[in-house]
This record gives sequence, structure tokens and C-alpha cells, in this order.
Amino acid sequence: MHLRISVQNFIIGENGIMINDQFLKSGLYMTPRRSATHSLVRLLGHWQETNSRTPLWRQLAQALRLLILDGRLPLESRLPGEREFATVLGVSRTTIASALAQLREEGYLQSRHGSGSWVMLPEGRREIPTRMSAPQALDLSTAALSAGAEIHQAYSHALTMLPEYLHHTGYDQHGLMVLREAIAHRYCTRGLPTTADEIMLVNGALSGLALVLRAMTGPGDRVVVENPTYPLAIAAIQGASCRPVGLSLPAQGWDTDGLAATIAQTAPRLAWLMPDFHNPTGRCMDHATRQIVADLFARTRTTLVVDETMVDLWYNAPPPPPLAAFNADAPVITIGSAGKSFWGGLRLGWVRASARTLASLIQARDTLDLGSPLLEQLAALWLLENSDNLLPARRAMLAQRRDMCAALMQDYFPAWRFTQPEGGLSFWVELPEMLATQFAARAESVGIHLGTGTRFGLAGAFERNLRLPFTLPDETLRNAFELLQPLWQTLSGQQNTHRLRKII
Repeated sequence: MHLRISVQNFIIGENGIMINDQFLKSGLYMTPRRSATHSLVRLLGHWQETNSRTPLWRQLAQALRLLILDGRLPLESRLPGEREFATVLGVSRTTIASALAQLREEGYLQSRHGSGSWVMLPEGRREIPTRMSAPQALDLSTAALSAGAEIHQAYSHALTMLPEYLHHTGYDQHGLMVLREAIAHRYCTRGLPTTADEIMLVNGALSGLALVLRAMTGPGDRVVVENPTYPLAIAAIQGASCRPVGLSLPAQGWDTDGLAATIAQTAPRLAWLMPDFHNPTGRCMDHATRQIVADLFARTRTTLVVDETMVDLWYNAPPPPPLAAFNADAPVITIGSAGKSFWGGLRLGWVRASARTLASLIQARDTLDLGSPLLEQLAALWLLENSDNLLPARRAMLAQRRDMCAALMQDYFPAWRFTQPEGGLSFWVELPEMLATQFAARAESVGIHLGTGTRFGLAGAFERNLRLPFTLPDETLRNAFELLQPLWQTLSGQQNTHRLRKII
């Protein structure tokens, strides 16, 4: 039996693959997204080192590789053509071609003649490539801790509890009643009266945000976010085809007048804020500001999504009551998580909202999943029940690491400026020059991945900043700084030399 195919029914896709035209019309085929040229230039930031001995094409390859590894260049997105790219960057086409060739050789790009180049990751690997002496890549871009002994205890206890739930189907989009009651009790003790019917369990805080976006927004809707903010929240908002609108953070606190003006001028569908040890700055919103913010959202009837991921990680004093407690008329949805408080591998979070709002979220959830894993819920229950014994030791350990990290930065990088964070897991560092991208590119060459400030801003902002976590053991952090110090001295020295030449 022979299969006959009519060529007339097929077209050639952007990646060179022959596609049935009916399949294309069905909407199931997704052509690679093309990265807007000027947007890509903004993301690249200050990638070019004027006085460096490193060839320009290699500098560009390093900067593009960072964007790919950070997730700011989405997989399968297509890069601009060489001629257009060279024009906007002000470099030769040969420089562009050499940089792209290097990335293709490393497995970060795939190209096809006439179709351009699109982003990918090397086959079977996600670690940072190393080319010098570092035996293993070190990630200084992720602010998270490894699991402690209590995680094994929690899962062991969960296994003993599991049999009594096995006669159920396991499908429950609302979540276990006993865990929802425990979470509701925590809100009550923090000053926000809550019932179990106002709690819904989800698969992490980011999953909760994605669910809210799916249920409450549409393509083109505006969502107000702090600038800087958590990069995956930006990705979730953009992934929902919404437009993030930045609210710039002042040197201290929050700009409530700016927030009011932004809501009035842009009419956002909702806002997403992190008042409890904001990521990446570590600051905490005080009582007075929470009252102003809650009253503003009650008055405008704009939905406010509050992320409390870091709420348990305070070092000087616990935060004020939840923002939703300051005005009962404010349409506030609160999202919490066990990831930062206990362990990131425990993919469990929750949404606190009115029963009516939760009903809408459950309806929207039908197209995502059928509930959170039962074993994780039981493990989280044990951790919450024992949190008064577990969290003080965790906070004490992190406070010690925070203080040690601050002392090491003062010793190794005295030109860096930072404020001691009130909570959270990282420092928001200000560099003396716009050198974050260049420094991160150099750090990669010794097997260290840094979180540039541009990851946390809109449209490539915060080129002068780094987010530096203090979650690693002191000796590991010291060794990393010893590798980074000469790279920083060389880079900052080149900048000083360049400025002197311009003056002369």
C-alpha cells in the first residue's frame, strides 16, 4: 500500500518544515515568535566593553547567552536578521555572524538558510557552560535554600497519613479541608479573619498568579507591577497576553501617589504587589502605607493581588498584618506559598480570597489541572503545624548568612552599595556604573551565574544592579567572591581608564 501526498496541500513553515495548510489554519501550529529588534537591544543592555581585549563578537555572544539562560529570550523565539541586527547595534555584520556562529556551536541557536536563527538550549543540559577553572557551575542568581531534615520528616509523616485518604479519587481543586483550616488559622492569628472556604490550594505561588490572570484578565489588559519586581511574575503576565505597567520604587518604601496616578491613567485590570519583603529589594511595607494602598483599591475597585511568598522570612521584626486586613471593601486576592518558608521542591501554594472569587478560579482551573498533589498537601500540613518550632531556627540561620554576605561584599567589593534587607533571601546591589551585563558575562567564564538587575526590570532597566542571594554557605560564597573579585577589578579599572581618556 502506497501513501500519496499532494504537495499542493503543504507549505513551508518558518523553520523549514513542511506543514499541511489545514493544520496551519487550525491554529495548532505555532510559528516561532520573532524578537523585536529594539526590544532585544534594550535587553542586551551595556554589553560592549570599550577597552576590553575580548573580541567584540565574543562579548555579544556572551551577552546573548545570558539572556537565553535567564529566560529573557524565550525558547524558539527568532532573532532579527543579521543585517538589521548589525545596523541597530552599530557593529559590523561580521561581528553578528561570528557571535551567532559561536552560539550555534554551543547549542544555543539553531539556524536554517532563509529562515533565520531561533533560540534553544543545548541538548540534554541546563547548567551554565564553563570554560576556565571552575569544576562546577555555581548559581548566584537563584534565591532559594536546599531542603533541611524537616522536609524528610514532613514527607515521612505524610506517608503515614496517606492511607486514610486513599478511598477518595484524589481530585479536589479546592484542596484538603484540614490544610485549608490550618492556613485560615494562620491568617486569623496575623490579624485577618479567614475561613477555610476562603482558601484554595494551588501548585505554588506562581501557579496561583497564572490562575488569577487566566480567570480575571484578557489579551491586552494592563497589570500594574512594582519596578523592579520578580521576573517570573513579569513572564506570567506577558504569557497571559497582558501588558505589565511599572510602578517605580523610590529609595525607600512605596510611591503611593504614583500608584494612584498609574491606576487613574492606565485603568489596569489588576495590580500585583509584594509588600512583605519585596523581591528583589527586601523592603517591607509599613502599616501606614498598607492603609493608604488598601483604601486606594477599595475606592477604585481595582483588584489587587498580594504576593506573600516571603512573609515568614523576617529578621528584625514580623511584618504588619496582611494588606487585605486594612480595608474589608478592597478587592484583594492574597497568594501564599510553602516554597520559600520551607522548601522550593514542595510545590504548594494557596490563594486567599472571597468564596465567590474562589468559585471563579476553580472554574478557570478546569483547563489547567485537577488539584494539588495529596502527598504535598499532607507534608505542608505537618510543616505548618510545626512552623513555630521550625521557622525561628531558619530565620536565625538566614540572618547569620545575610550578615556574613554583607561583610564579604564590603571586603571584596567596597564600591558596591546596598541596604540591609529587612527580610527575604537576597541583597539588591547598586554598582557604581552600568556594568551588570558585562560583569555577569565575565562571571559566566569562571562558572558563576549572576542575576543581573535587568532581569527584574521592564524593558532592560536596572543595568546598575545585581540581585545577590545570601542563601549559600559562607565558605561557598567566599570562594565565589574570590573568583569574582579580579574580574570586577579589571572591569571597573577599564571603565576608570576610559573615563580618564575622555577627560584628557
